[in-house]
Amino acid sequence: MRRREFMTLLAGAAAAWPRAARAQQTAMPVVGFLRTGPPQAGAGMLAAFRKGLSETGFVEARNLAIEFRWVDSPDRLSEGAADLVRRKVDVIATPGSSLGALAAKALTTTIPIVFSTSGDPVKLGLVGTLNQPGGNVTGYTDMSSEIVPKELGLLHELLPRATRFGVLFTPSYPWLDRVTTDAKSAAAAFGGQVDILLTGPERDIDAAFTELVQKRLDAFLVPDDARLFGRRAQILTLAARRAVPAIYFSRDWVAAGGLMSYGPPAIEQGRQAGIYTGRILKGEKPSELPVARATRFEFIINLATARAIGVEVPPTLLSIADEVIE
Repeated sequence: MRRREFMTLLAGAAAAWPRAARAQQTAMPVVGFLRTGPPQAGAGMLAAFRKGLSETGFVEARNLAIEFRWVDSPDRLSEGAADLVRRKVDVIATPGSSLGALAAKALTTTIPIVFSTSGDPVKLGLVGTLNQPGGNVTGYTDMSSEIVPKELGLLHELLPRATRFGVLFTPSYPWLDRVTTDAKSAAAAFGGQVDILLTGPERDIDAAFTELVQKRLDAFLVPDDARLFGRRAQILTLAARRAVPAIYFSRDWVAAGGLMSYGPPAIEQGRQAGIYTGRILKGEKPSELPVARATRFEFIINLATARAIGVEVPPTLLSIADEVIE
């Protein structure tokens, strides 16, 4: 081959390399990640999501791209979902946000949507049935909105003489009626009663704690209400200042200074969303993927917090705790 012909072929190949690289990059599947709150607050959920993706063979920047939409309010989830739909991503994932999944579902019937939530996705209108979701939506539920009776039972074991309990959530919490009914029924079983403490745009958390003290409630619980995630520091500070025992839905709250928590491992919502996203990218249809359910729950106690607020944790509770933070 003549030198001039060789150089021409070499130049053509070199010019083709960037085009080939761009083609591979374009062919890389794109996942839309939609969640409320700043990225730092959702770092744990995102890490778990990436872990689930890796278990199905997908690693960001290697064979997968992720488009992030962190919105500062649940009211802006529709805006974030609309951006992802316009972007024509391959899958929209909303780990830890049933409201995000609902926002996306209202905008597309073709892009697969993967949720992870705390309540019943059938009652919420996300899927037709747990076993056969139908449509373009599927995911994972830890059903933590159904564990309130267990949480109240743990509070009662901690404070056997307590009779008045509060439940703190916002009026827009999807499972408000269910949790209210379950909490009152559970408390009545051991001669107690429950007061509902509502907070949100109309009422500040400080006002809810003032009401809690005025009513002389012995303890309270916080369910998996997404609108309270960003107010965790304020809630924990007020609980410590008022020295009121409380139980929360995940270990994150106890690690940050809360007294107790009972619920599925926080990592599972993100991890399962990642696994389902990967399965769909590999060709499985969301309509045929049964909704996964939590199979394990963990009970965490923070002894340092117990001492700080003057609560003695009985040995029976310590013996069944999955983790005790000193």
